[in-house]
Amino acid sequence: MENVYLIFKSFADPVFIIFILLIAALILCFAGSKNKNGILILGLAIILLYGASISPVPNYLAHNLEKDYLRVPPIKKAVDVIVVLGGGVYDIHTLNNTFPSESTAARLLYAIGIYNKYGAKYFICAGKGASRTSEGEVMAQMALALGVPKEKIRIDAKSNNTWEHAIELNKMFTNKNIYVGVVTSCYHMKRSEKEFKKYFSNVVPLPASYLYSSPTWRNMLNYIPQTASLNATATTLREFIGSVWYDIKGI
Repeated sequence: MENVYLIFKSFADPVFIIFILLIAALILCFAGSKNKNGILILGLAIILLYGASISPVPNYLAHNLEKDYLRVPPIKKAVDVIVVLGGGVYDIHTLNNTFPSESTAARLLYAIGIYNKYGAKYFICAGKGASRTSEGEVMAQMALALGVPKEKIRIDAKSNNTWEHAIELNKMFTNKNIYVGVVTSCYHMKRSEKEFKKYFSNVVPLPASYLYSSPTWRNMLNYIPQTASLNATATTLREFIGSVWYDIKGI
């Protein structure tokens, strides 16, 4: 079932949809000069590409995912556990090393900042990933280098997704009343908080970064297609699909 979910997320990516529409338009255009269906599909692909590539669209989608965390109440005391959810790692074989993605680095740095300011009994680095070294291990190495004491760090190198992150943390701690600070990207926080609340009574959302930004409607650059906006649209759509999938599976 997990493979079906990953394939479905890939098929729902705007780039994939636009690619299929362009292929269909090309086939229909070559089928005959009098066939107008190819032109209509081509026009649809252009409209979709434009909409997905201008910043107001992903900004609107991001706001719907992040709106509950745009006014996060200040932390009043140290949490018992800080858990950082991995956001991807990648290998460079010539350097014989595994590096964190920008998302993973942002989450980890924010988590370390929270730890340095408020403290915690445990600092959990969670995530398996698809690289030689797990997300959890890469983050733990960085956390240690940036001053988090070794005895505080715990590694979850088994979990592949949000659902499994919560399950693995549940296995680590028998006390379900501890305060768990969950660090992840804000667009991913709603689904993450929901999963961890299945096991722990006190979950504190700690969003590390935001896709949403206060709109500047008079800036004409917002309506010029940009790769960054297209990527943000794809990211938010994948998160919406992930939330729907979790609801369907009942996890």
